[in-house]
Amino acid sequence: MSGKIKIITTEDGSHSLYHEELQETYHSFHGAYRESIHVFMIYGLDSWLARNPRKYPIRIFEVGFGTGLNVWLTLVWAEQNQIPVLYHTIEPHPIEKEIYSQLNYIEHDHGIWHFHKYFEALHTAPWNEGGPVSEYFNFKKDKVTLQDAQLYPCDVVFFDAFAPSKQPELWEKESLEKVIETMRPGGLFTTYCAMGQLKRDLKDLGLEVETLPGPPGKKEMTRAWKINAQ
Repeated sequence: MSGKIKIITTEDGSHSLYHEELQETYHSFHGAYRESIHVFMIYGLDSWLARNPRKYPIRIFEVGFGTGLNVWLTLVWAEQNQIPVLYHTIEPHPIEKEIYSQLNYIEHDHGIWHFHKYFEALHTAPWNEGGPVSEYFNFKKDKVTLQDAQLYPCDVVFFDAFAPSKQPELWEKESLEKVIETMRPGGLFTTYCAMGQLKRDLKDLGLEVETLPGPPGKKEMTRAWKINAQ
């Protein structure tokens, strides 16, 4: 996936990227920061923790490291809550330093500005290796496609790939099945996408599917739970 990438400012003032060849943004035009908080923090991590108090460490798998926004927000969440997190993400096409160094996420929320040093640390961490980034956050990023990735057991899935119309192979049932097989009983799958075929496939793969209010600018999103083994 080659093509020119440029920085754009979304409606909440936070940056996103626009991939000119795909004609697709990395986050919602209506607010990159608000979208990540809504889909992956509130309806993701917070929801999982509400059902699984004191079940640590939390193991997270993300499809699409991208700008690093979801990873960074999760690190901040882990440090603020003093909850250990093991985070694994994949990204076959990393963005260059000249791009990520200009992103304004660390200035966007002054309440968490003191975590700014970790944003660059996540981007400069070696690919295909793992290790601690902060006291409560252990991190591994692999430069690989989902098809070729080695996955690990996880509690929470952040499915943040480009839209099905842009990267259909990532949303095929076979790809979803690979991810769901790694989810532990009680695991949570969350994504901004509300496509009917996605929800049908998730149900066919044994998940309990919820259609929830979407982030600003989007009517709906999808969350699904892996039924606990009896």
